[in-house]
Amino acid sequence: MTNTGNGRTAKLEAGHNQVTELQIMSGSVGPDVIDIRKLYAQTGTFTYDPGFTSTAACQSKITYIDGDEGVLLHRGYRIEDLAEHCDFLEVCYLILYGELPTEAEKAKFVHGVTYHTMVHEQILNLIRGFRRDAHPMAVLIAMVGALSAFYHEDLDINDPHNRMIATYRLIAKMPTIASLAYKYSAGQPFMYPQNRHTYAGNFLHMMFGVPCEPYEVDPVLAKALDRIFILHADHEQNASTSTVRLVGSTGASPYAAISAGIASLWGPAHGGANEAVVQMLGEVGSVDKIPEFIKRAKDKDDPFRLMGFGHRVYKNYDPRAGVLKSSADEVLELLGQGDNPKLAIARELERIALEDDYFQERKLFPNVDFYSGIILEAMHIPTSMFTAIFALARTVGWIAQWNEMVEDPEQKIGRPRQLYTGPAQRAFVPMDQRG
Repeated sequence: MTNTGNGRTAKLEAGHNQVTELQIMSGSVGPDVIDIRKLYAQTGTFTYDPGFTSTAACQSKITYIDGDEGVLLHRGYRIEDLAEHCDFLEVCYLILYGELPTEAEKAKFVHGVTYHTMVHEQILNLIRGFRRDAHPMAVLIAMVGALSAFYHEDLDINDPHNRMIATYRLIAKMPTIASLAYKYSAGQPFMYPQNRHTYAGNFLHMMFGVPCEPYEVDPVLAKALDRIFILHADHEQNASTSTVRLVGSTGASPYAAISAGIASLWGPAHGGANEAVVQMLGEVGSVDKIPEFIKRAKDKDDPFRLMGFGHRVYKNYDPRAGVLKSSADEVLELLGQGDNPKLAIARELERIALEDDYFQERKLFPNVDFYSGIILEAMHIPTSMFTAIFALARTVGWIAQWNEMVEDPEQKIGRPRQLYTGPAQRAFVPMDQRG
């Protein structure tokens, strides 16, 4: 239940000395918000907020971020604790249902997800219709949207049972669809999921297994990938999550909403950042060249940018980056890449960022993308799959946010307003009189 601020109000003067009182609302933690839902009716004016950086579009109980302190909570639990003590499906349960599962609840949930990992065989025919060099994200967008054509009963979003089945299907089938997209681009046979594997292990099996020999999942790699999934599971009202909510507000199917979220995630300013980090580290090349690139990064006239630093929300160290840093050390050591030049460059860049006044003043600290790309590349996952893996992990957050929106009695179809700056009404000019 939202705290309405104990009767507190904010006063707004909007022309002709018209004073309007707006209610102040408080959440369980975080800044208060001013309720402007009746602003237009009372004053005839809108607010102007490009990017919605100062606007709360919904109430949510799922994820909380304190960017100033570098805190990320899922249902009240610190992301560092969840990454250390839980596996991905346990975190999925928490995000979906609000509490950490008991042993029996987790076993039932894992079973439900595991036995929904197969996709309809005709999905394979759809994938074969793409060009061989199609980007995996393009395939993912199309295939997830196409699920609406296979599961008609899930289109009734007002039925809680149907929403629950759609939730299981999306979480379970996303790794299968993502791996199919990769196998197709690589010209290799599709690999079916195997129920004996863990969630992350199954994805590795479908990515790297071949029919001619058994694939043995390395538990350290599976754990590292599982941790990447956890750290990307949800992140409050970012661009892709807001897209899912906006599309879902129309009553569209969950598959259409999640497909739209994947499309939003594909943008290089959102989900493609870890790929950009790997490319940047390759451009730097070696530790001894770092001073040159630091100088370039500080030069406002130089187009070079240090990728993986700074975040729209975090004005402190991204808590997910610290978790991934230790994972990067463990994975690269296991793979015999302890002297990996990109990891050495990343460590030195991080050290400089945490000590240099330029980075400190601008709050440019390493974010989650800074180390995730290094880990994925070390695991021989191609950069074209980086964002697809992000989408795979974020699916649980999207579907949880979608479910929350559907159940919210205050939910309305999304309809932002605008500040119109085009021509005012003018008379129509016939063709023969123009010019």
